[in-house]
Amino acid sequence: MKVAIHHRPGSFSDRWIEYCKNKNIDYKLVNAFDTDIIEQLKGYDVFMWHHHHSQIKDVLAAKNILFAIEHSGLKVFPDFKTNWHFDNKVAQKYLLEAAGIPIVPSYIFYDKKQAKKWAKNTSYPKVFKLTRGAGSSNVKLARSKSDAIKFIDKSFGKGFPQLDRVGYLKEALRKSGKDTVSIDSLTNVLKGVTRLFFNSEFAKKQSPERDYAYFQDFIENKGFDVRVVVIDNKAVALKRMVRENDFRASGSGNLVFDNDKIDKRYIELAFNVSDKLETQSLAIDLIHGIDDEIKVVEISYGFPMLNFLERSEGYWDKDINWHESDLNLQNWIIEGLLRDK
Repeated sequence: MKVAIHHRPGSFSDRWIEYCKNKNIDYKLVNAFDTDIIEQLKGYDVFMWHHHHSQIKDVLAAKNILFAIEHSGLKVFPDFKTNWHFDNKVAQKYLLEAAGIPIVPSYIFYDKKQAKKWAKNTSYPKVFKLTRGAGSSNVKLARSKSDAIKFIDKSFGKGFPQLDRVGYLKEALRKSGKDTVSIDSLTNVLKGVTRLFFNSEFAKKQSPERDYAYFQDFIENKGFDVRVVVIDNKAVALKRMVRENDFRASGSGNLVFDNDKIDKRYIELAFNVSDKLETQSLAIDLIHGIDDEIKVVEISYGFPMLNFLERSEGYWDKDINWHESDLNLQNWIIEGLLRDK
């Protein structure tokens, strides 16, 4: 078994490399952006690449390259079914609805007049989202018809930049006030101030999001959402508490690991979605409304590397049995690929 890995320090590849070394697996590091990458992979069985939504080259090329390699017969991670909808909330709306999965009611418009007609007749509040962005970036609350129309006018006008610079600074200040002052927190605040005046290279190279308007119903909840990750028939979960005086939980950094108390319906639904979508890795955000229904907010194939899910004390299997265990989700990914090959 021969494994090729596109290495980006700080990504899943760190652990894949360590796994291959420890298990004496024949592997090599490749640069997926090399023009002859298809030729380089001849003779290999598996290709792995943890591409990221904030890396401009990844955004431009990763999905195309991965699908081409998969089409050649190699086992890849992430494969097409796991990956094609990554960082695209509108694509996820269509996919989840088509699969009959209980998604938070969502509305997409490609025509300004139709969007405004809907906005004048719907109920509020509504959540306005851009198709891209993680950690609650590019997510805003339309509290009224006037808010919604303001978002629609901007969507079909100059559009929204990829980076909300004011929002980035506010979030850095929030986290620095919550945490013990550290070099990292001060650095993030400094970055936020700098970005008010100098845009990031990523944002400079990305066109504004425009010519569509995407809304979701606002689901009143108990102050948290639940993130479940399903890999290789194992599920890990945590609660993410909403920010103070805010409605968003993703990216808040306020994590709770109530493994013995968590509603098992979250776990059952996550396994069900993973099976229906046939994903290698599924990170799914779920919300429990006051109507007692659990609905999907959005999905991804990736998740933060450190200080996140691995603070859990174990995982659930598909029969919803709990197993206390040390966790290494990246190892689960490569183990599943090698076993299925």
